[in-house]
Amino acid sequence: MSDNKKAKQNTKTQNQQHPVSQNIDENIRQYKALFSECSDIKMREMLLGREMKVRCMVAYIETSVGNMMLEKSVLGETLNRLSQMPSQQVLLCVERNSLGISDAAPMDTIEMAADGMLTGDAILFVDGYDKALKIPDKGYPGMGVTETDSEKVIRGSNEGFAESVKVNTALIRKRVRSPKVKVKEKKVGVRSKTNVDLVYIEDLADPGLLKTIEERLEQFEIDGVLDSGSVEQLTEENWISPFPQFQTTLRPDRAAMAIMEGRIVLLTDNSPAALILPTDYNSFIQTSDDYYNRWEIASFTRLLRYVASFLSMVLPGLYLAVTNFHTQILPTSLLLSFAAARQGVPFPGLIEVLLMELSFELLREAGVRLPGAMGNTIGIVGGLIIGQAAVDANIVSAMVVIVVAFTALCSFAIPNEEFATAFRLLKFAFIFMCAFFGFYGFLLGLLFVLIHLSHLESFGIPYMTPFVDSGRGMLGERDSLIRPPAWVLNRRPIYANPAQRVRLRKKGGSKK
Repeated sequence: MSDNKKAKQNTKTQNQQHPVSQNIDENIRQYKALFSECSDIKMREMLLGREMKVRCMVAYIETSVGNMMLEKSVLGETLNRLSQMPSQQVLLCVERNSLGISDAAPMDTIEMAADGMLTGDAILFVDGYDKALKIPDKGYPGMGVTETDSEKVIRGSNEGFAESVKVNTALIRKRVRSPKVKVKEKKVGVRSKTNVDLVYIEDLADPGLLKTIEERLEQFEIDGVLDSGSVEQLTEENWISPFPQFQTTLRPDRAAMAIMEGRIVLLTDNSPAALILPTDYNSFIQTSDDYYNRWEIASFTRLLRYVASFLSMVLPGLYLAVTNFHTQILPTSLLLSFAAARQGVPFPGLIEVLLMELSFELLREAGVRLPGAMGNTIGIVGGLIIGQAAVDANIVSAMVVIVVAFTALCSFAIPNEEFATAFRLLKFAFIFMCAFFGFYGFLLGLLFVLIHLSHLESFGIPYMTPFVDSGRGMLGERDSLIRPPAWVLNRRPIYANPAQRVRLRKKGGSKK
């Protein structure tokens, strides 16, 4: 039998459904067979009703349910009240949910009941009732809302996303309190059954965009999804490009700002990183506090980030092109200074730059992997010691250390880590191009990157928006290199529904 046929047969077996029976013994038998050899799954048989004649079973994951007989627990209060009423009323109460249990849901099959329990809720089987009742309780343990370590801002909220998708959707609703905020839930992963939520504003988001991302989520079948990064890689269109086609954020205010622009936020359970789509080059350069600070300082810092993104990619290569091929463009005094700094260095310029760049990349990786304060220490002290020791030993020149350190500073100024990674990779391509072809190699590399960016799209939106146009009026976008004053930003970006582009007007009805 071929692998495809085996996979289809296994999928068919996994999808086989067993309806919940009115006979509780049959339900207990099937449920125990489904969760055999699972010591963390607790199945507790009980008797309900004042006369203790109604049999039931409660199934739950050990750490996800509190004390069942305590009134402070939803499950405990439910069981206590069912135990105190006459036996003939227990079944009627369960069928009609007359206790008014919030988020309680009847499950028609054993498999649906198992899925409900694996989300962290409790499952109640009652003799004579042909459905299983899912009852919410405290759920899985997890980290609460904390301050995010990345995407630091000077002004604005310091809250970061948690690892629970329900908490994260609530953090967005906390900021956008509108009934038009919609949350569409999907299950991704044949075995993990991870909840993936699409959050958007109904009248702002493009329906075609929503349909596209739903189709991409359904076009693959995978064992499990444990982080939003897996969804990102499986759904992006141009997987060869080093530039991300999703914008990641750990900040609820950034996600709330995105859905008010007409974009869609994708949240994955067990992951604090939200994906924003579509995106473009300009969105990666912007930060949340660009819109909380005055326009003058916001424009200045944004321009700095644009320059930093360019220099982080080309600066080491430009240094090699100038020192190896085009020394005539340097002033004589600067050229003599470069020559004096290289006296005694046994390696050519290319080897110098590669040694220092790889050393700084290793320090960056070590700083990320080492815990807490030790990581910060190794990054700062290690960089100083290695750079100074390399210069003293005449392995590299002091000018190379300055160029590499300045390049690293430029990459740290890029707000989005994934976006900065693209420039870190392209930096090595520019180093080799400029080392072998000089300034012509620099121009060829720059031309290649610009052509690639001009053809790259994120869910139908050109990556170089608003600097290119595809017939949708993108060149008219005002929020790009300069962040205009707040009263000028009276229109939503191009992502939004064209009928809802106006977002700021005077109370008299006229636009500002």
